[in-house]
Amino acid sequence: MSCSSLLGLCQYETNKLVRIQSVRLGSLKWSLNAAILLFICVMMLWNRKYQEFDLVVSSVTTKVKGVTEARLPGVGDMVWDVADYSGPSQDKNSFFVVTNVIVTKNQKQGKCPEVPHTDRLCKTDKDCERGAWDELSHGIQTGSCVKFDVLRKTCEVSAWCPIETKRSPPTPAVLAAAENFTVLIKNNIRFPAFNFIRRNILPKMNSAYLRSCQRANDSLCPIFRLGDMVREAGENFSKMAIEGGVIGILIKWDCNLDPFMQHCLPKYSFRRLDEKESNRTLYPGLNFRYAKYNMVNGVEERTLYKAFGIRFDVMVFGQAGKFSFIQLIIYIGSTLSYYALTTIFIDWLIGTSCYSAEVGQNYSEKKVESVQDNQKCVLCVSYVDENNIRLVKKSQKKSLQDMKPMSVLPREENVGYLRAVLCLLQPGVKVDEDARPPLTCNPELKQKPRRPVWCKCGCCSPSSLPWEELCCRQSDGVCITSSPLFEQLMLRRSLLEAVLLYQDPLSPPADRGQTSDLRHCAYRQYISWRFGVPPTDTHPVIPSCCIWRVREKFPSPDGQYSGFTPVRMVPMEASADGKL
Repeated sequence: MSCSSLLGLCQYETNKLVRIQSVRLGSLKWSLNAAILLFICVMMLWNRKYQEFDLVVSSVTTKVKGVTEARLPGVGDMVWDVADYSGPSQDKNSFFVVTNVIVTKNQKQGKCPEVPHTDRLCKTDKDCERGAWDELSHGIQTGSCVKFDVLRKTCEVSAWCPIETKRSPPTPAVLAAAENFTVLIKNNIRFPAFNFIRRNILPKMNSAYLRSCQRANDSLCPIFRLGDMVREAGENFSKMAIEGGVIGILIKWDCNLDPFMQHCLPKYSFRRLDEKESNRTLYPGLNFRYAKYNMVNGVEERTLYKAFGIRFDVMVFGQAGKFSFIQLIIYIGSTLSYYALTTIFIDWLIGTSCYSAEVGQNYSEKKVESVQDNQKCVLCVSYVDENNIRLVKKSQKKSLQDMKPMSVLPREENVGYLRAVLCLLQPGVKVDEDARPPLTCNPELKQKPRRPVWCKCGCCSPSSLPWEELCCRQSDGVCITSSPLFEQLMLRRSLLEAVLLYQDPLSPPADRGQTSDLRHCAYRQYISWRFGVPPTDTHPVIPSCCIWRVREKFPSPDGQYSGFTPVRMVPMEASADGKL
């Protein structure tokens, strides 16, 4: 690694700021910052962004209570208790309550006709395949076609006979009284990150409390009436009991474990989870089958129950938060970017017509510095017959004299420079500003053998490089080299030596044979004279007539010249302040 690379690492960069002295802008800035700070604080307290959070780990147990008497078609009156209507547990966090039932009595193993269906009607035994069955079959076909009733014949099956024939559940529901059943929900939670454990049955809830509590008066009561849960879910229990459905019991734990703000209590809510519209789902509701078996005269018989009911799914979710210094620092760091909105808004306000146009322009000039792409060489051109500066792109084919400008800028006068240089002139030499220059080039100059097409003053020399084809004028007229001031500023050896000595007080005087320093100093003199302060990141171009006039005055000993080299020129900045 080179030394320059190592030195490049030992650098510090910072942003440049522009300070505007304005009561209005200052008041607006602090008002916006105060509003942003207030918003950040409110959001931090509301969402507890200063805390570390952990998700809940939960276990649930339920206990259903209730007894009812119902009349079953073909069976008679029957008392239903928990063992009859609770059904098998389908999930560890759910329970099922039977609300409607279809009963098929005295089924025995035997042969009987299949329930009629469009695909099951038959005419002869050839329509029935021995040993066949499908997902809708109640048994296995024997291969015989038998009468089901007076009009229809179906394939005979080996099954529990007689086969269940009723398909629609009774209306109203047989166990509609289950609306008054209750369930006790016990929920144990834990937040592992904080080693915090709690139950929804709080320490103050004793047996006397549980026997008398009601959710209408106490939202923390863990005993729920089934009808109330269905109603809070936005459903009608009597209608839902006919075909069944699924109700979700949502327990939310949102806990704040900070010592001075500790709060950790459950919140209960309910909603229906299945699709209740029969015309929008293929199999609406919820049902299952079970059977009760007994022996009659040595033959096993069963009573088949098709039970419809409501399944209650208990879903526990939540989080706990506790103060964390690291989370607070992260939140503060992430919200600091909001203060950039103040800068963006004020910058937009200054740049629009809502604020002073003069202040906006001055602010833009101080804040924004334009930088040209290095691949795009922007040339700076100044004509003696125009009081402005043209910015043009460097072209490989087209003459610089004929290039259309990208933009035209007013020339920034460098009055201090001219005043300083004139002080170096001999006291007896004066420049008459009203004197008219002669109409021809300086008599000392040799007439050029051929005038280029792009030349307007008649003193330029041909060039093979398009970016060197530049005249001192935009239109035909007198050449700038014929001006007396040109002679004094650019061709007077004593003045150029004084300028070089000012730039380097210890430099030896230029020899008569070494004129490169004088020639280059004359070029810088011309740029400071005709361009003033060139625009940033542009390359001033000296006209061909001026270059050849300087070269004839201070020629190269070997007759070789480097030609135009794009360099950012900063001519004698100190002289702009009149220090020279």
